[in-house]
Amino acid sequence: MRRWFDDIGYAVILFVIAVTVLFLIAPIVVSVMMSFDGRAYLGKFPPPNYSWHWYQNFFSDTFYLGGLKTSLILAVIATLVSTTAGVSAAIVLDRYEFRGKQALEALFLSPLVVPAVVIGFALLLFFALLGVFDGFTRLMGAHIIITFPYTVRTTLAGLVGIRKTLTEAAMSLGATEMQAFWDVTFPLARTGIVAGAVFAFAFSMDDVAVSLFLTSPDTYTLPVAMVSMMRTNFDLTIAAAAVVLMVFTFALILVLDWIIGLERLIGKGVFRS
Repeated sequence: MRRWFDDIGYAVILFVIAVTVLFLIAPIVVSVMMSFDGRAYLGKFPPPNYSWHWYQNFFSDTFYLGGLKTSLILAVIATLVSTTAGVSAAIVLDRYEFRGKQALEALFLSPLVVPAVVIGFALLLFFALLGVFDGFTRLMGAHIIITFPYTVRTTLAGLVGIRKTLTEAAMSLGATEMQAFWDVTFPLARTGIVAGAVFAFAFSMDDVAVSLFLTSPDTYTLPVAMVSMMRTNFDLTIAAAAVVLMVFTFALILVLDWIIGLERLIGKGVFRS
């Protein structure tokens, strides 16, 4: 009887996993297939024939290309700034004890729980109060704010288990605090640091809720451009744009693997003492 219940439980778990995977993968598969639809209009799925013409429309449309260019620039700069600031903040939170530490950590991580619409509207009012009306400046500030918590959180996870005595031992042997970080702390915590940078890049490329409040007529991101086209001229060029957005995220991982090697770059797990 017990064996029978175990088999049923195992089958239920497999079914739930299969349904979850299908639920996650199916929309992506549909989007990719529809982006190659050979018809000149949005028709039934699956497409009867396939073509590249929606991608040709995307790469010949200055509106989409302008959004893609802005998204890439924002994602790269925001990732560099938020990773640098996030790693520094995580080290301070992990290594030092001071009054208000928990409150400061909660403040750093608050963009993860505050609704994106609230953040976007609040930043719109804040920048208006400061007299900042340049679209790129507003978007840059917003993207740094919304990506910063990811780098802090993952770096803190990577620092778990790294004993302070390792850094102290390196410094006692003549290393400066900076040398001790790069030679001891960083190699052990790089799993969390690199993961945070990848999350920051992907989230910046994908953001629409915050960016929608802060764009200007000349400066907008690719997701915002897609939303605008959905309202005015809905066609499958949007599907092609969505695939391009996914490809850039996957390409980042492939480039890191090709140039450095993910196993070497990230390491083989989080260090534990």
